[in-house]
Amino acid sequence: MFVDTHAHLNFPQFKGDEEATIRRARKAGVGIIVNVGTNLDVSRTALDLARSHEGVYATAGFHPHDVELADADGLKALKRLALNGKVVAVGETGLDFFRDYAPRPLQERMFRFHIRLARQTGLPLVIHSRGAEDRVMDILESEGGVTAGGALHCFGGGTDQAKRAVDLGFHLGFGGTVTYNRSTSLSVALDTPPDRVLLETDCPYLAPVPYRGRRNEPAYVRQIAEFLAGRANELLDSFAARTTENARRLFGLM
Repeated sequence: MFVDTHAHLNFPQFKGDEEATIRRARKAGVGIIVNVGTNLDVSRTALDLARSHEGVYATAGFHPHDVELADADGLKALKRLALNGKVVAVGETGLDFFRDYAPRPLQERMFRFHIRLARQTGLPLVIHSRGAEDRVMDILESEGGVTAGGALHCFGGGTDQAKRAVDLGFHLGFGGTVTYNRSTSLSVALDTPPDRVLLETDCPYLAPVPYRGRRNEPAYVRQIAEFLAGRANELLDSFAARTTENARRLFGLM
């Protein structure tokens, strides 16, 4: 079995196709999907989908692109969402200094809020980091985020940054970019300790070869796993079992 630890099934690209997408994932051997919230509305709909499907779980958070939507009432509501049993992580949170769609001081303030919420609830963090890996880890250390743990999803940092993240106790998520010729994420994934590797799609984005340029979806976790297992000279069954156990342990999945 495979786990897609980072999907966005409530994004517009899947509107009306959620049920069929989940069925295709099941057929491909993807037994668990972590459906990620990026603001209050998306977090709510992610939870609704999780409640109605076995093996689908949700996260609750404000993506750094959406932090300007996070008013006081929204943050209170987010705290309530995080207490639901099918919410398995706080986030997607973090910093994006590449796009800079929101002011950096606000991004950092909201990131700190999410870290504190994770510590309060005992949930791990799902972290977005683009062009800000060192700053993300600085804040995790200063806010006690190491206690919460979590995943740096779609990890795009270098080997030294990956080592620092692992030394802090975090997992690293790898998806379709490992199959891209010019991507450096393959070498980072192969250097990451086996018990810290997670599989993800970040769908609808970043579809792996041979689907690059199309809408990504959880079923394609299988292609990512086959590619990584092959490059690591590991049997697919062994690789699938290990990465599934990593996800179960991190998110407390049954």
